[in-house]
Amino acid sequence: MSRTTEMISSTTSAASATIAIPEIESLSLGNSGSAESSEGETLASGKELNPDWPAPYYLENGLRRVVPYDYTYKTWCKQRWRGREVLDVFESEFRDRPLAYYKHAIEMGQVCVDGKIVPPNHILKNGNLVSHTIHRHEPPVSAAPIGILHEDDDMIVINKPSGIPVHPAGRYNFNSVIEIMKSERGPEWIAYPCNRLDRLTSGIMFIAKHPKSADSLGEQIKQRSVRKEYIARVIGNFPDGEIVCNQPILQISPKLGLNRIRADGKSARTVFKKLAYYPPSEPRVRPSSAEASSSPQESAEEKSRPWIRKEGYSIVRCLPVTGRTHQLRVHLQHLGHPIQNDPIYANQKVWGINLGCNDPEALENTDEDIMSRLGRMGKEDVADAVAYHDEMVDQYYKKKAEKMSGEFCEICDTPLYTDPGDQELSLFLHSLRYEDAGGSWSYVSPLPDWALPPPGFAGPTKVGNLDELVDAVKDENPELAN
Repeated sequence: MSRTTEMISSTTSAASATIAIPEIESLSLGNSGSAESSEGETLASGKELNPDWPAPYYLENGLRRVVPYDYTYKTWCKQRWRGREVLDVFESEFRDRPLAYYKHAIEMGQVCVDGKIVPPNHILKNGNLVSHTIHRHEPPVSAAPIGILHEDDDMIVINKPSGIPVHPAGRYNFNSVIEIMKSERGPEWIAYPCNRLDRLTSGIMFIAKHPKSADSLGEQIKQRSVRKEYIARVIGNFPDGEIVCNQPILQISPKLGLNRIRADGKSARTVFKKLAYYPPSEPRVRPSSAEASSSPQESAEEKSRPWIRKEGYSIVRCLPVTGRTHQLRVHLQHLGHPIQNDPIYANQKVWGINLGCNDPEALENTDEDIMSRLGRMGKEDVADAVAYHDEMVDQYYKKKAEKMSGEFCEICDTPLYTDPGDQELSLFLHSLRYEDAGGSWSYVSPLPDWALPPPGFAGPTKVGNLDELVDAVKDENPELAN
């Protein structure tokens, strides 16, 4: 469904003006019933499909799917692979298939080194070209259209749906923002993304049409003269006022996408401010005063478990001053208010009852324990990100999540995954605003549906300017001030 949005634009010498933008153009394919496109068929934007560039997609049950196809991965031997057996490298670096599959693939010649069949214990060395030919099964992604907020000769500003990666990577190729847009614009079209969003994160992205435009915006972002605002939906009643988190962040496992607060991590700073709080529709029944009495030991335990008294959820504005991987997600977890449906940082099966709150020295959960538990997600277990004391709990467990189905492809015998559930296609984190600190340009997307007031509640449907959040750090970060 098309929506309207606003683009706020101004020059440095004039006051900001609000301009209405026409309905967001849809990039979804017009044919939802077939992976093949016939000559003369048109896309949702009205452009005729190139018969030599058939789109590989079909839409089904709210998902964008790709028919499995043959594909050969090729990569040069990475430094960390040198001196290791090829089977060991595949087992440790790639998680989407079991060890037995990789052993069989090497023995059958589907995995080659420098174009030659090698045994599983073959030792890799510098200069080796490793290839892996597969019958590729891409995971389905959301069928939500990619919205266009603004387009000119230099730049496209899009509203990215959640659940779609930006670049082809890992298990995703055609099901990526770049390839979906290319299927719309033709095989010669080249995208130059200027900012990055995680697969699960939705919101504003800049796609330059040529390198000069990409370099210009990239330089502004590098100099931190571009202000970014995200909106998040977090567990519990977030504190009032401007909350500044300065905790450093360390990457623990690139393979698992795990980052944690660490004193020896990279410096990171975020400003948070609560936009709204919505209590649960059916609050917990509180015990009577007699029942509520507890021993000093129990009271101390409750203080150490801030999760116990949290109910409902908050909509929180986020101003990241730095740009570390998972910065907002990790800082919110540290503050005791993780993003409500975060499959990593609000996962009780991984973090326990405290969900990683205020554990910068990893005393409650070691890195090894966390990585072991995360490694089981998607293979044996369902990611357990739930909204505590909320009606979403019951709904969550009724939904199917992506994990090994026990079935195999009839063509290539590849173990198949089930379809991802809603919780694996969406994260309650949205890139809401990008603007030049000097006021020369600004783009704001609509609030996502999950950030709007729930039925029966009144609340904000848009946000104001960034002045209060910027004021909280203007002394330390004057580049963000006007």
